[in-house]
Amino acid sequence: MQDVGQSFTPPRTPAEDTGELPALFEEVEESPRPRRRVADVDYVAIQRSHEFTTLRSRFRGFAFPMTLLFIVWYLVYVVLAAFAHDFMSTKLIGEINVAIVMGALQFVSTALITIAYLRFAKRRLDPQVGMVRQQAGVR
Repeated sequence: MQDVGQSFTPPRTPAEDTGELPALFEEVEESPRPRRRVADVDYVAIQRSHEFTTLRSRFRGFAFPMTLLFIVWYLVYVVLAAFAHDFMSTKLIGEINVAIVMGALQFVSTALITIAYLRFAKRRLDPQVGMVRQQAGVR
């Protein structure tokens, strides 16, 4: 009888181990471009550079306040659900109450934060990333 507790893992190819698998239905180049060796990049110098420091500050200036705002918003929802039963069960339209609307707004706020971050990154972070890469000689 077969042991159900053991899972089957298909054998891996060398390409799978390196993460160099081509995308499906994509033509593979006969001779891939030589990759820059990790030893050639001075990561400490990049980290200490003014451009990288600016990039990190811009990212943190968006990520930390937005994360704090979302956590507070979520905790308000949880605390209200736990301790303000009468308020949360207030019917707004038919059988739709405040709790359902606030729960749905959690998903809406997540989508809005994601959209805001994408716009912020494209406008403020991506150009700075390009400068850091150019300075490091990495592309």
